[in-house]
Parts: sequence; structure tokens; C-alpha cells
Amino acid sequence: MKKQGFTLIELMVVIVIMGILAAVAVPKLFGMIAKSKASEVGPAAGTYVKLQEAYASESNAIGGWTLIGYQAPGSSGKTTNFTYTGAVNANGTTTTSTADAWKAAANVALNDCPSGSTWDIKANMDATKGTVSFEATLGAESKCLTLTPNFKLIGK
Repeated sequence: MKKQGFTLIELMVVIVIMGILAAVAVPKLFGMIAKSKASEVGPAAGTYVKLQEAYASESNAIGGWTLIGYQAPGSSGKTTNFTYTGAVNANGTTTTSTADAWKAAANVALNDCPSGSTWDIKANMDATKGTVSFEATLGAESKCLTLTPNFKLIGK
């Protein structure tokens, strides 16, 4: 006589294997989602740094966002995961140092990285060399660095 179907033990083994895979995969999935949301910060900061370097090489000063032509993500009405602020100074003034040159604050919690965590860039002008240097810092660094590990290398 020919048997068809699976035994109860075989079905239980499959369920246990699926449970183990789910227990491993779900946290990885949420980590990937947070990392993809945080990936917005790097290109936004990189664009700011490139525009600032171009402006500094021509004018030997640091310009505000409007002066260098920088538009933060979300400034055209698109929803983003971050709120961007910085030295916008629309009146066209320049400076040799600005501590609040560029800042991104998380609008939502990204895994262990709490809502409101910041990614900051400080710009300093070396007038003798005609170059600008950047210092990148992270708020809640230990929890947010895993999401954007290359952020501290921006401008270097």
C-alpha cells in the first residue's frame, strides 16, 4: 500500500526551521529599512560639501546655502526622513567659519538611533590656502554610526 502525505514530525521540523529563519530574518529586515532611510543623509551632505568647496575656491570664503546654490532634500515639497537646517543666509553674506553650516535631524527613530538625532557639518575656511575643511559629527553617535558609517569621512 502506498502512503501519501507528510508525517506530523516532518511538518513540525519544517515549522521549526521556518521559525528559526523568521527569528533571524526579521531583525535584519528592520535594520535594512532603517539603513535605507538613513542613506539619504550621505548624498545630501556630499552635495553641500561639493558646492561649498566650489564656492570657496572662487571666493575664498564660505557662503550660505542660497549663495552656493544648495537646496536640501525636501525643500521642494517632497517628504523626507530628515529635517535639514544650516547657514542659509539669503542676504549673500560670506564668512570664514560656520559651526551650523549643515545639519540633518531625524524625524523618526531609526532602530536604536532615536528621533531627533543629528548629523552635523562644521565648515572652516583657510584663507591663506584658499581651501575649506569640514568636520562631521553625529549626535547619539554610538547608536547612529552604524546607519551612516562613512558620514564622518565627508569632505576628507
